[in-house]
Amino acid sequence: MKLYYFPGACPLVTHIALEWIGKPYETCRITREQTKEAEYLALNPVGAVPTLVDGDFVLTQSVAILEYLAELNPAAGLLGETLRERAETRRWLAFCNADLHRTFALVFGALHFGAGDEGVAEILKGKAVEKLQGLFAVANRQLEDRDWLTGQRSLADPYLYTLLRWADALSVELPGMDALRRFQARLQADAGVKAALAAQDLT
Repeated sequence: MKLYYFPGACPLVTHIALEWIGKPYETCRITREQTKEAEYLALNPVGAVPTLVDGDFVLTQSVAILEYLAELNPAAGLLGETLRERAETRRWLAFCNADLHRTFALVFGALHFGAGDEGVAEILKGKAVEKLQGLFAVANRQLEDRDWLTGQRSLADPYLYTLLRWADALSVELPGMDALRRFQARLQADAGVKAALAAQDLT
C-alpha cells in the first residue's frame, strides 16, 4: 500500500490514519509540479493529492481513501461500530472536507478565483477567513464536552487537526476557542501524529 503526498497538504490526514491503523505502508513524496506530469495523471487525473495505491487498486479523494482504510481495518475503530456512530463520523468528515477544506481553497487560491485582481483577491480572502472562523467555532462547541469530534477517536479527528495546522500557518485568528486548542494539543502529543509529522519533515 502506497500513499502519494506532499508535506503538510491534506494527505497528512491519511498519513495519520495509517499510523493509527498500525499496518505496513509506503509513502511517495512528490512535488506540485509532478502532480501535473503524465505518469502521475495516469493515477490521479485531477492532478491532486492524496492518491492511494493498494495492489492493483488506485483510489483518490481523501474521504474515499479514509473510509476505505477504516473499512479495511475495522479493528482500528476509526469509522464506528454502529450505524449512528458511522453516520456521526461521516457527518464530521463531511464538515471538514466540504465546509472547512473547501473554504480554505478560497484563501489559498484567492488570486486565482479573483481573476488575478489583487483587490478582489483580498476581499475574497477576508470573507473566506470570516467563514473559517465561524466554522471553527462550530467545531469548538462540539469539542467543549468531549476529547474527540464524535466522542471517540475517528477519521474526522486527524482531518480537523490538519486544518488547524493550516489555520495557524495562515495566521487565521481563532480567539477564545479553548476546546479546539486543547484538541490540537492532544493530537500534537499523539504518537501516530508525531510519526506522520516526522515522516513529512514537519514540526
